Amino acid sequence: MQASPTILTIAGSDSGGGAGIQADLKTIAMLGGFGASVITALTAQNTTAVTGIHPAPAEFVARQYESVTSDLTVRAAKTGMLFSAEIIQAIAEPLRRRSFPLVIDPVCVAQSGARLLEEAAVTEMVRSLFPQADLITPNIPEAELFTGLSIRSAQDICEAAARLLALGPKAVLIKGGHMDSPASTDWYATPGQKPLPLMQSRVDTPNLHGTGCTLSAAIAAHLGLGHDMLASVRKAQAYLHAALLASYSVGAGGGSPNHAVPLLKEQARLGLLDELAEAGRALAQLPRFARLIPEVRSNLVLSLPYAGDATDVAGYSGRITCTRRGEVILAGGPEFGASSHMARVLLAARRHNSGLSCALNIICDEKTLGALKRSGLTAASFNRADEPSDGLGRGGGTMDWGTLSAIEASNTPRTIDAVFDLGGPGKEPMIRLLARDPAELLLKVRRILDLL
Repeated sequence: MQASPTILTIAGSDSGGGAGIQADLKTIAMLGGFGASVITALTAQNTTAVTGIHPAPAEFVARQYESVTSDLTVRAAKTGMLFSAEIIQAIAEPLRRRSFPLVIDPVCVAQSGARLLEEAAVTEMVRSLFPQADLITPNIPEAELFTGLSIRSAQDICEAAARLLALGPKAVLIKGGHMDSPASTDWYATPGQKPLPLMQSRVDTPNLHGTGCTLSAAIAAHLGLGHDMLASVRKAQAYLHAALLASYSVGAGGGSPNHAVPLLKEQARLGLLDELAEAGRALAQLPRFARLIPEVRSNLVLSLPYAGDATDVAGYSGRITCTRRGEVILAGGPEFGASSHMARVLLAARRHNSGLSCALNIICDEKTLGALKRSGLTAASFNRADEPSDGLGRGGGTMDWGTLSAIEASNTPRTIDAVFDLGGPGKEPMIRLLARDPAELLLKVRRILDLL
């Protein structure tokens, strides 16, 4: 068994458990690392407020670092709350002798609004740590603080990234969660390259405490696992996105991401394949279901809770087909990642209704479309000819664009039961049924069959 790489976090303690050292260590463990820590300060805080900060003596912070690194082989490290100029000075000198990548999360203010970096420490961080960083990860307010800019647009982001790179780090990730936009876009910049926008769908949740800590810890963990910087950033984004989808409130204020989401998804995998197999058998036994199978064949897909991409969605590896006599064949069996096409439809629909977990594509001819419209199910449609030239950039292809466009055009996007299109050159017309679970999907199929 391969040993877990040691990942070091240099940060403050969050007694509420959602950010700081606690968030970092949970993230590192969930991603396969062994977490070690240097604690810079104790905080008295919960989900509503930081009520006290007790910094560690600077020389003791340095002693912790020397103790860890003299014994453990650190593969990557991150910093979080450093609080004072004295602590930064104490940790900067030994960090110059390191042989591992360093992620600097320039934590200035807590989610609750409490200041976590003294005024004098801002200048010291820029002077002593930024030039050492392999990556810095400021959010918009922090980027404004360090650059003196007011960031309101993509052009402002580019200027801020250039100014931050001029301070010495090898790369910059400006986190865009504070910007008012439908998507949450982080901007990755390296010297001599235009900033690269890394988009994620925005998660509608109040549980945002510790998101910056979680992201930077995840980046460090992936670096320690051997990934390059850009791959580590992308993988960390995906982890944080799934953790936000799985978040829940633990107190009266905003909670934090659910750091255990990889474990939750893994626990659900085996049971989900069994559930999909049972649903497929039930579908195949429906009288006249073969009538609904299109020329390109059908596929039935089911997603894990908090699914992030197509690998979290299972389908039939050989699709669902039929003989001329109307016998339905479930080809290949359930597998994760088996249907990119239907997985993208389901994932796009889940952006507006996270309760959806199941989808099936069926034929879209005049009779079936008529039955769908008479069934009482709510349908939305898109026209392939309307897809903009940059439609692929919206999330991967026509299915992402089409599904989102159809749902967003509806007055009740959370009630959509089906998305259809009438095809195009070389593209078969198609109805895609959506449901909360296989049982609900089977009821919708029966309703359509009864009306044929």
